[in-house]
Amino acid sequence: MNRTIALSIAIAAGATALAAAALGTPSQSIGTAPGVQEIAIPAAHHRKDLQAVVWYPAEDGPLSTVAENPVFFGVDGQFDAPITPGEYPVVILSHGMGGHYRTMAWLASALAERGAIVVGVNHPNSTWGDFDLSAGMDHWTRAQDVSAALDWITAAPMFADHIDPARTMAAGFSYGGWTSLSVAGVIGDHQGYIDHCAAFTRASSHCNDLMSAEIRLGDADTEQWNASRKDDRFTHIAAIDPGLIWGLEDAAVANVSANLRLIALGDGDDRLLATNFDQSGFVDLVPDARINRFVPANHFMFLPLCKPAGEAILAEENDDPVCTDPAGANRAELHDAVIELIATDLGLSAE
Repeated sequence: MNRTIALSIAIAAGATALAAAALGTPSQSIGTAPGVQEIAIPAAHHRKDLQAVVWYPAEDGPLSTVAENPVFFGVDGQFDAPITPGEYPVVILSHGMGGHYRTMAWLASALAERGAIVVGVNHPNSTWGDFDLSAGMDHWTRAQDVSAALDWITAAPMFADHIDPARTMAAGFSYGGWTSLSVAGVIGDHQGYIDHCAAFTRASSHCNDLMSAEIRLGDADTEQWNASRKDDRFTHIAAIDPGLIWGLEDAAVANVSANLRLIALGDGDDRLLATNFDQSGFVDLVPDARINRFVPANHFMFLPLCKPAGEAILAEENDDPVCTDPAGANRAELHDAVIELIATDLGLSAE
């Protein structure tokens, strides 16, 4: 398969790991876990609904194991449980190229446990099972997806009266990191990114993917690529290893007003060139941003926790080594740290 890791989470754990289509499976236990609902969000710009999931605070009830497969551990959730009374911040999560909202369940559930309403969306053309690398490069449609998700949750009868509009976050990983930056008001530079790929060619894994698929960046719609997708309702942004951050200049961030946090995974050979906001110069454009760099780490460590057999399953399927972390790295500790950073930004209570 194409290694879309530059802007992706490479959800992939191969056909075997993704064989289970259901989001979760019931268990026999009762306990405390966030509520979870699978939903469909109208998206006229795609001419079809977005598949999405909502996580939210809930009381004790029947537990299900959610988003688990042979490679990755899942998390506990309560399907369609009543929401706990209160007012909560909203987080809209955006996955990477070729990803899925299930691979961000570990983050969504943890934030809901801390007191947030979290919506994870699947982006048409750039989601596992609905993937077209060429069409998926229309990055602006993903920002529209995120805004549509916020429209839905703020109008949904079950959730509308429980939302604190002063704490509204878009959080994304990889290509989703760019999506979250887009709704913050960062605008793309089509020619700048073309120049980036011309300069680095296959050294950039994303440019390499495009070249391997014979996709011409120049064929993209320049006007749409460079248009603002700012959504003023978002007060906070978290961008983890964001893509498309090459070739930008001061004008790209002139209208950014939300609280911005950037998170980098890895350094040296363990850091992706395509998402390296230090080397690209993007970090210099946003001097007020809060910056966190995790070392040792790599891009794939944002994926869920791997089961003991996960690494061997991936090797047998000749798939990307998404369970092979750098020496000395601890995926669980990295997850906990990211959860804490986002929870702190939103003023969520400690566990």
